[in-house]
Amino acid sequence: MKKYIIAIDGPAGSGKSTIAKFLANELGFLYIDSGAMYRAVTLYMLERRLFKLVDKKLKKHLQKIKIGFDNKLVYLGNEDVTDKIRSSQVNKYVSEVSARKVVRKEMVKRQKEFGKHESIVMDGRDIGTQVFPHANLKIYLTASVEERARRRKKDMKKLGEDDSLSELIRQIYARDAYDSTRKISPLAKAQDAIVLDSTELSIRDVLKKIGLFVPYIKR
Repeated sequence: MKKYIIAIDGPAGSGKSTIAKFLANELGFLYIDSGAMYRAVTLYMLERRLFKLVDKKLKKHLQKIKIGFDNKLVYLGNEDVTDKIRSSQVNKYVSEVSARKVVRKEMVKRQKEFGKHESIVMDGRDIGTQVFPHANLKIYLTASVEERARRRKKDMKKLGEDDSLSELIRQIYARDAYDSTRKISPLAKAQDAIVLDSTELSIRDVLKKIGLFVPYIKR
């Protein structure tokens, strides 16, 4: 049976994860949140104070880390860390962690493995450019900084955190600048990606637009 890969990339807060989850569910594909993998590594490093480790020593830790997905839950070892990886502390350091070459190499290797076994929808920042450059369908999802900040504020409130909208806007501008200029796997739109601006679109509207292209990948 043929396997299909759909890559959804875009900046922080653009709605990638939400759209990818719904799309995977509709198509019966496996959903992989690549960002959650980097967040899980960040949480692991924060809890064990590993930020100052040189790459050679960090690599040994990375090879032992077990990151798992079960429906909408994310596991670090046997612990459900679905909420913990969305904390403001993890938000603060995840870009720095994901930019480390040794981290990127290990996570990309694991992400590629997922695509070998079944049809998947994977979201991230470099899925269509680095992880699966030959994906059957590539989507680049974006939204205005203000809308992305509003979405992030809503998510943070659910976790009991309440940063101001202006602070979240500042963080997103900083994150965009860092992600798009870093040397290792910068945020970039694949040349053959379909660009969708979700600023004024509902989840259903975005899914309908993506759905127009799905029949073509199954030909």
